[in-house]
Amino acid sequence: MEKGGEAGGGRPEYSIIVPTYNERLNVALIVYLIFKHLPDAKFEIVIVDDGSPDGTQDIVKQLQQVYGEDRVLLRARPRKLGLGTAYMHGLKHASGEFVVIMDADLSHHPKYLPSFISNGGVHGWNLMRKLTSRGANVLAQTLLQPGASDLTGSFRLYKRSVLEDVISSCVSKGYVFQMEMIVRATRKGYHIEEVPITFVDRVFGISKLGGSEIVGYLKGLVYLLLTT
Repeated sequence: MEKGGEAGGGRPEYSIIVPTYNERLNVALIVYLIFKHLPDAKFEIVIVDDGSPDGTQDIVKQLQQVYGEDRVLLRARPRKLGLGTAYMHGLKHASGEFVVIMDADLSHHPKYLPSFISNGGVHGWNLMRKLTSRGANVLAQTLLQPGASDLTGSFRLYKRSVLEDVISSCVSKGYVFQMEMIVRATRKGYHIEEVPITFVDRVFGISKLGGSEIVGYLKGLVYLLLTT
């Protein structure tokens, strides 16, 4: 693939939105792997960085010199403003008919992008992290009946028009945002399919999931229960 060129030329079919905060050690590898596993696809990568103090944006600018500014877009924000608004910001700058959202920490391996292949699972999580994720999903499944098994994952493919419609209805900003997206999509009657993947915990950096995010998730769960 030539620098600055799109596979096959023309407007990208897929926009891959990758929110980042302090992902200097991961962002170059995730971009490389996306290009490696999508050699023939028309795509762009929209990186939404929330003012990372570790130099993430400097690395992205170097990647733009390698792959082209039309393939790797840096759409920075001054500070951390929440995951939900990061996707909204990225969507404003996305050109593709379909939009992929994924994490930058390599927990979502780009090898799944071509087909979201089977044999899913969770690798590298300690027991508490597994219980937290499983508990969050079971609780939401019981109360909200959303029609999907994984409500907290952030590796998803949307048709652009669907994402624009659903995201405009969401009020959450943090960890609960992913759950609200699925619930809103279900309530609006959109079709949801799930393809299993293997989720691997981050290799570099520190997880952003803390006590405040868990509390926010519970508050969001109650809000959705009362309003949807």
